[in-house]
Parts: sequence; C-alpha cells; structure tokens
Amino acid sequence: MWLQTKIIKFKKWNQKLFTIILTAPILPFKAGQFTKLSFITEENKRIQNAYSFVNAPKNKNLEFYILLVPNGVFTNFLYNMKLKKIFITKKSSGYFTLDEIPICENLWMFATGTAIGPFLSILQENSLKLKKFKKIIVIYAVKFENDLNYLFLLKKLQILYQNRLFFQIILSQEKNKKFLFGRIPNLIKNFVLENSVGIQLNAKNSHVMLCGNPGMIQETQHILKKYRNMNKNLRSKPGHVTIEKYW
Repeated sequence: MWLQTKIIKFKKWNQKLFTIILTAPILPFKAGQFTKLSFITEENKRIQNAYSFVNAPKNKNLEFYILLVPNGVFTNFLYNMKLKKIFITKKSSGYFTLDEIPICENLWMFATGTAIGPFLSILQENSLKLKKFKKIIVIYAVKFENDLNYLFLLKKLQILYQNRLFFQIILSQEKNKKFLFGRIPNLIKNFVLENSVGIQLNAKNSHVMLCGNPGMIQETQHILKKYRNMNKNLRSKPGHVTIEKYW
C-alpha cells in the first residue's frame, strides 16, 4: 500500500549525494530495515526504489541518504526536485536488524557510501539489544573526504556511547593522514584495519554486519571466510557475517 508523503527537508550535500526527510503515517519499522519510495510519471507509470531508513524508528521524520545514479530516473527527479508527490510503502521490509545477530562480544558494522544509513538508524535507536555487545566498531568507507556527510553524527554517537563505540574512516580515492586509505577487503586481509582500531576481528568473539556495494560484500565475505574462518549468518545456521546488498 502506497502513502503520499510530506517533504520536510531536502539537503544536497554535493553533486551526487543528498538527503531527503519525509513524514507519512507508515507502520512501525525496525532499525536496519528499508522501505520503497516512488512517484507517478506523466504516463501514469510508477517508478520506485528501495531505501534504508537513517532515522531511528522512534523518530517520525523519515530520513533517507541517497546517491544520485547517472541516468537513474528516480534519483535524478529527486535530486532536481522535479517531484511534486512522493509516495512511500506503508509497511517496511528487511532482516538487517539486531534481531538476527547472535550474542557476541564485538559487533563490527561495515558500510560503503550511503549504506551507512541502516547503521545510523540502529545506533540512534540505542535499544537494549545493543547492550549485549561489549564493543561496537563502525567501519565506514567512501571515495573522498567530501563524501563524509554523516561524520558529524558518528562523532555525536561516539560521545553518547562513550567507550563502547569506535569508528574508522576509509578513503578509497584520495589519501588523507586522518583516515585509512584503500579497500575494506585488503585492509582486513593485511590486519591494517584491526591494528588501526586496536580490536581483533575473529570468529571467537566477533560478528560482522556488511552493508553496501555488492562487490565489497562479496570480496569481504571471501576474506573473512578464508582468513578469519567466519561464515555467513543464516536463520537456519547461525554464523558470523550478516549482509545487506545495496543494489
């Protein structure tokens, strides 16, 4: 069922990334889930895309962090604000939630680009489910420093969680002494990431949540399986790695 939304805020971060905040009477959702946004063309055709919530479920302002896709009809209309009416599904979907994560000591959250969204939703909710993890480590990879549009929120959350939340920024297309440089799979394989954070990543005390670029997810899964003996987490067979592909 589609509901018409009210646009509360629209923020262009740069030439390819933007945030839109909407309100609509949707059903309650779980932090980490996604929904679908849509619009109707002049030919009466519905164009739709799936997006994860950035906001915590308790926040009635529905926030979405979106990448402008070249030749993408929906994102181009959104970015250029050509849409008078935006719709959202009443019911949300997805299993990329804390309900699916086994109890462990350290929870690692790996995100690329706009895929930081579901982790921000989970962290902002700050539910009792997070209490079961001693440490939470957010690994956020983007191409350029200019893409770190939610770094301010990560820093704010780090203060909220005190000494339980750690985060490491990775840039893949430019070097900056403040951040790591490279790609997530290689930085795991060579132990650079763990050395930088100061926390071990292993099957004994860790669970990994991967969200974003399917290529990154596939390669990282392979590295974790081969070098850390960490298996995919399934409902039928609990493991160490939970994934959410972003396209």
